Amino acid sequence: MDPVEVDDGETEIAPGRRLIRVDDAGQSWFGRMGYRLQRFMWRTPIHQVRLRGKMPLRLVAVPKDPVAGDKARGEALLAGRFVWRDGERGLDELDFADASLPADLVDHLQSFAWLRDLAAAATREHGMKTAEAVMRRWLAVHGEQVSEPAWRADLAGRRTLFWLAYAPYILSARDPVYRSAVLRALARGARHLERTADRAPLGVGRIASWAGVIASALVLQGGPARLASGEAGLARALRLSLHDDGGLISRSPIQQVDLVETLGQLRAVYFAARRDVPGWLGEALGAAAAALLAATLGDEALSSWQGGNMADRRRVAAALDAAGGEVRPLRRARGWGYQHLQARTTVLVFDAAPPPPKRALAGGAASTLAFELSDGPHRLIVNCGGEGTARGALPMELAFALRTTAACSTLTLGDKNSTAIHEDGSLGKGVGEVEASRDDTGGAPRAEACHDGYARRFGLVHERRLALSADGRQLSGEDRLFPAARRRRKLDVIPVAVRFHLHPAVEAITTADGQGALLRLAGGGVWQFRCRGGRLEIEDSVWIDGAARPHATLMLAIASEAPADGMTISWELARAR
Repeated sequence: MDPVEVDDGETEIAPGRRLIRVDDAGQSWFGRMGYRLQRFMWRTPIHQVRLRGKMPLRLVAVPKDPVAGDKARGEALLAGRFVWRDGERGLDELDFADASLPADLVDHLQSFAWLRDLAAAATREHGMKTAEAVMRRWLAVHGEQVSEPAWRADLAGRRTLFWLAYAPYILSARDPVYRSAVLRALARGARHLERTADRAPLGVGRIASWAGVIASALVLQGGPARLASGEAGLARALRLSLHDDGGLISRSPIQQVDLVETLGQLRAVYFAARRDVPGWLGEALGAAAAALLAATLGDEALSSWQGGNMADRRRVAAALDAAGGEVRPLRRARGWGYQHLQARTTVLVFDAAPPPPKRALAGGAASTLAFELSDGPHRLIVNCGGEGTARGALPMELAFALRTTAACSTLTLGDKNSTAIHEDGSLGKGVGEVEASRDDTGGAPRAEACHDGYARRFGLVHERRLALSADGRQLSGEDRLFPAARRRRKLDVIPVAVRFHLHPAVEAITTADGQGALLRLAGGGVWQFRCRGGRLEIEDSVWIDGAARPHATLMLAIASEAPADGMTISWELARAR
């Protein structure tokens, strides 16, 4: 079972609050073995027979990609250079059969998402030579041989969407043999996807797989026969992969961007084929966009959660544009968990849900009850972040440390994570329930939540209360520890630390009494921090930017000790000017 909102009458819940639980046993042994058997079958003559069928002679329509590409990257492609992360490679050096390439680079190459960048920099006449050259190389390696990673369902689904949207770039050659090979690859890919999409990992990968099935059915000649099964498969994938508030069960904002892009692309295929977009698909896209916007700060980029970072704000904006219509942030998140509080130009994002299920996200973080805060376009309080889509960009030890509770702007008890992180990277026991509430009365948003992550080990529950003033110039906070019901305290005194990681552009100076600090933003704003219930220190920290690069920064740390009956640490951030 995924995180769900419950009120079963068996658990006492304070009036006005919601209770979110998480229960996940992971992928079953039969599921794992079934996937391995499926991959083995790809290499057999049986699967080759399954991919046979009438080959299309043309496309019945060419959909428009609603997401804009990166012109600078496209210009580099025209010049024969492939830009990735902070470096670049010669386009001729990229080998589709090279298994040593970074995993994120392989995914980007195999999905053909780079066609979007090429189209942003060149018309069909100027870009088709580059696109067809790469296409021919892909066909030579993977056109007939079904194997991973090229034919992995999620990549095959994404590739179908991009091939169809940029067909003028890859299908304008006069060579009939080449054109036939491209159309054959599209048709074989559609048949492969219809048989394998439900084996793709739950989440945006499975959604992209079924999106590829539907897109081929709508646009590929002879494809409508699979439209019904494609729509049924996608509806099923959405139901299993999303909370009822539109957020992915992975609770990963960077994956949420991918989700909105994918659904936006699919909607454009329906438009091109002159078909009505199913109501459930339009609703899912709108809800997903609202959930995505709820995880953004005042600079319009992502807040950093679940191993992600701020990402490229242009990509976030492009994804939201692809959703169409006016999008407003999700106000009352449930399973998605990210409470978006805003007063004037001050924006706060609060994690008020358990970590994602193990099967939903590799590399989940113990960030429950952490928050990020921005003043206009300037970030003030942040989490340390993570490598995001740039898998392997950071040293393993650092990537692991960034997932801990101490790397998030929240309270830690006994120097332990609120949810255990095992040596293999999987999440263990800890936060199983979060009880949360929200009040926006008078334009002064308030949110509070408590979790049971420390109840089993220390017999204490952590509750955090946050309140923004109506003018956005003051944030009042309170971190309270109180005894958990039916739990014994195992220690008399437990160390407590409440951390507030600062953006690298923020300067910090402590006051003489050890109870406050002045925070100066790069844009000139000054905030004053005061606390009660512990001693404040300024310590070193690290922050990961949208390109997965680490930056040295500082954090405010309140140190105290929790007695047997609990304690309260209160604090306040006020804008001085």
